[in-house]
Amino acid sequence: MNRQLRIVLIHPAHESEARAHALHSGLAEAGYELLASLPADFHLPEHIARLQPDMIIVDAESDARDVLEHIVIATRDERRPIVMFTEDDKASSMEAAMAAGVSAYVVAGLQPERVKPVLDVALMRFRREQQLLDELEGTRLKLAERKVIDRAKGIFMSRHDMTEDQAFQKLRSMAMNKNLKLAELAQRILDAEDLLG
Repeated sequence: MNRQLRIVLIHPAHESEARAHALHSGLAEAGYELLASLPADFHLPEHIARLQPDMIIVDAESDARDVLEHIVIATRDERRPIVMFTEDDKASSMEAAMAAGVSAYVVAGLQPERVKPVLDVALMRFRREQQLLDELEGTRLKLAERKVIDRAKGIFMSRHDMTEDQAFQKLRSMAMNKNLKLAELAQRILDAEDLLG
């Protein structure tokens, strides 16, 4: 699994050689593919869009919040797991990182042998969070569709003196005849109703 993981490393402008070596060693030992090592600057979003990494690792030795603004902009259109290695143990920095979408915030833990387990856990956590977000979005969509269908049923019930069940059957029959989803047909009925007043 980890051999296919394509990673972009984001580092401060003045990265310490010891930290850079530890991180690069940990990635190499785990067999990850490092696509690029980039500074956290205003070009970051275009680099991320071009490289399309599977994961972003941030090495923010101190004051991690400086890097977060660039990360948020770079990942707003397509979420990715983000792992941050830092020495910044302030609760406010941790909170800002989590709010920015960081999957793992690791303080004083940049030893090569720790890199793989941290990335594995971050990836699992990210996938689980994505699954929950997808389920939530699916539920919201179904609820919105249900409201549209109920409103369309209401129009049929009041205009044609139908019961709720009769209105639903009529909608369903019309949707099948027009080869449309029930919610699509219901939305068209609501649009027509709005146009006709």
